[in-house]
Amino acid sequence: MASTVGRNVAAPLLFLNLVMYFITLGFAGWCLNKYINRQTNHPSFGGNGATEFFLEFAILASVLGIVSKFAGGNHLRSWRNDSLAAAGSTSLVAWAVTVLAFGLACKEIIVGGHRGWRLRIVEAFIIILTITELLYVLLVHAGLYSSRYGPGYRDTEHGIGMGTHDTGIKGTTTSAAGTRV
Repeated sequence: MASTVGRNVAAPLLFLNLVMYFITLGFAGWCLNKYINRQTNHPSFGGNGATEFFLEFAILASVLGIVSKFAGGNHLRSWRNDSLAAAGSTSLVAWAVTVLAFGLACKEIIVGGHRGWRLRIVEAFIIILTITELLYVLLVHAGLYSSRYGPGYRDTEHGIGMGTHDTGIKGTTTSAAGTRV
């Protein structure tokens, strides 16, 4: 099977996003633990009124992003239409929640106050992941429109799509010898 442009570009982006989501999950989990224990005076934490909501959405976005990368890895391995649907839908949901966390990161930056280096790392990674996850979503969904970028839903293999003997107009099909009508 010939390799396509989408597959060659999506694989490194998938791995980069997976690693970044794991790092974000670790730091956001640490920060939320300090926040729950009311240790906001820790030198590497800090925070403001938006911190609790931001950390909750950052953890949710990280978990959904990690799960979507597993579905994306399965799609890159099998490179079929059915895996394209799963990878595309999970990546879209992960990106949507990452955008929500991005909005809260922006709000936390605007509110200001002392924010430690760990909290700033979570903010920076969420901002970067919003962009890279969008690129990944676009690459995965490009397969819907062109088989150059992915398997595409318009493939005629395995009886999917219009065959050479079907014009798509009712009553104008021509059957070839040995085909099932």
